[in-house]
Amino acid sequence: MSQLKIEPIRLPGLELKRPIIISGPCSAETEEQTLNTAQQLSDMGVKIFRAGIWKPRTRPGAFEGVGSIGLPWLKRVKEETGMFIGVEVANAHHVYEAIKYGVDIMWIGARTSANPFAVQEVADALKGIDIPVLVKNPVNPDLELWIGAFERLNNAGITQLAAIHRGFSTYDKSEFRNHPQWQIPIELRRRFPEIPIITDPSHIGGKRSLIAEICQEAMDLSFDGLIIETHCNPDKAWSDASQQITPETLKGILDNLVLRRPKIGDTPRNTLDELRKQIDKLDNQLLDILKERMKISEAIGRYKYENNITILQARRYDEIMNDRKAKAESRSLNADFVTEIFESIHEESIRCQSAVMNKELKKKEDN
Repeated sequence: MSQLKIEPIRLPGLELKRPIIISGPCSAETEEQTLNTAQQLSDMGVKIFRAGIWKPRTRPGAFEGVGSIGLPWLKRVKEETGMFIGVEVANAHHVYEAIKYGVDIMWIGARTSANPFAVQEVADALKGIDIPVLVKNPVNPDLELWIGAFERLNNAGITQLAAIHRGFSTYDKSEFRNHPQWQIPIELRRRFPEIPIITDPSHIGGKRSLIAEICQEAMDLSFDGLIIETHCNPDKAWSDASQQITPETLKGILDNLVLRRPKIGDTPRNTLDELRKQIDKLDNQLLDILKERMKISEAIGRYKYENNITILQARRYDEIMNDRKAKAESRSLNADFVTEIFESIHEESIRCQSAVMNKELKKKEDN
């Protein structure tokens, strides 16, 4: 495992407490809209203001941000409210412009973090600059690529680092704009517990109705903060209107957020230990069952080889998935969760059968 030198994020005069809240519009559209939103957020106690200046869009023709002309607006926000200001950067020019206008925090977006060349360009531009840099997870669920971005920044001398979990693109139908796939930031936390994780419920949910739920789940997982898109008039926003909320709505979400202790502390440890032992026991049973199932898959592979039958039997696969999904629902289990498990099991079964058939074929060729 690689080692990273991570230092706490430092903002002069601000004591960062969990949850760290970063908020502001998806895009700085006009000076009036930017200042209006910032003032409302400042009045409710938000200390870190975010606004998109350069917006990487999927297709040309969409609003791609006002560009550098919006940076003086952010500087004015800083001067008039005392808030710290943050923007997304995607290349060296963005970095230089942001520094020129006194930006306090930068983050690397999902499309940029997926491109090692782009991350390296940003890292090189940041050499010698002591500033917090946040890294959004890549568009696709690739933890190693995410970690690689941290390593490139660290190698450039950037030590005030944090992760932004904004969910992952998927072809599957989902209630989310970007599926959270919580297990990936959880694994990042396990491997690098010193990296703060800030969840982006706006991009995960893609719609306002999901933001409160995602915020709470992030806090339940003991993540460190939230970056939430907030607009003075979200219905009229020039980009991502459906996932932005008003400052008033944000206040309601934060007021109702339940912050549970990140450590066990004085909870009834014996009860918790006993429950964990039961989980361990069941997990061991699951592993034993999977081992037996794969033995059967290997036997099926040998049978198919001997009888010249193809590995994939689509009709049988459909029958299995429909049956398991129905049985999951009858047991009050999440059908999508169970489907994903059996898809993985089927994929491993195919791999086992293929390995057996290739082995038998090689033996025949050798003889």
